Amino acid sequence: MPYFVYILYSSKSDKYYVGSTNDWKSRLHSHNTSKRNTYTSKHRPWTIAAVFKAGDTRSKAEQIEKFIKKQKSRKLIERLIDVEFCPTGYLSELVRVSYLRD
Repeated sequence: MPYFVYILYSSKSDKYYVGSTNDWKSRLHSHNTSKRNTYTSKHRPWTIAAVFKAGDTRSKAEQIEKFIKKQKSRKLIERLIDVEFCPTGYLSELVRVSYLRD
């Protein structure tokens, strides 16, 4: 089963959120509708900015998610969102998912 790293964007708060999952559509719905008081609940609504296939294990997807978050770089996130950007190094394993066709 493929796992994904996804990037959400809140236009209300001008913030990005990076997460990982095996079902990004369900996670987007959850971020926008959950009754729990979380970081993402405070910045709704969220839209998908980018989705990447990140391997076949949860562990690998979480490693990549943590790597991106550890950089604390909005610039990196915005580069990842850019369809012209080709990730290199540790992020070279990411494969962009064309989510607009789904």
